[in-house]
Amino acid sequence: MGNALINVPGTVKRGEAFEIKALISHPMETGFRAGTNGTLIPRNIIQRFTCTYNGVEVFNLVLSPAIAANPFIAFFTVATESGKLVLRWTGDDGFSAEETAPITVTS
Repeated sequence: MGNALINVPGTVKRGEAFEIKALISHPMETGFRAGTNGTLIPRNIIQRFTCTYNGVEVFNLVLSPAIAANPFIAFFTVATESGKLVLRWTGDDGFSAEETAPITVTS
């Protein structure tokens, strides 16, 4: 749980918008579904997803129990300088994970 497939372009021209895609492996239990023994399966969701670009937050998403398991998140930002993207997600019971991806900006 907590692994992700991250897709960003290797190089981008300065000033161009580029897409960031993340497919996060997570079961996303709502807390309302009964298990095989009839008791409720405890809630287990990703509550927040953020992306920073060289330390500046460029995307923020608050998720709810209605989101599907293994969420796919895609968004755009503008290339300003080479550096790194840090994608971080947090969830119930103090769960936290992050992935980084380098980005190279050309003139």
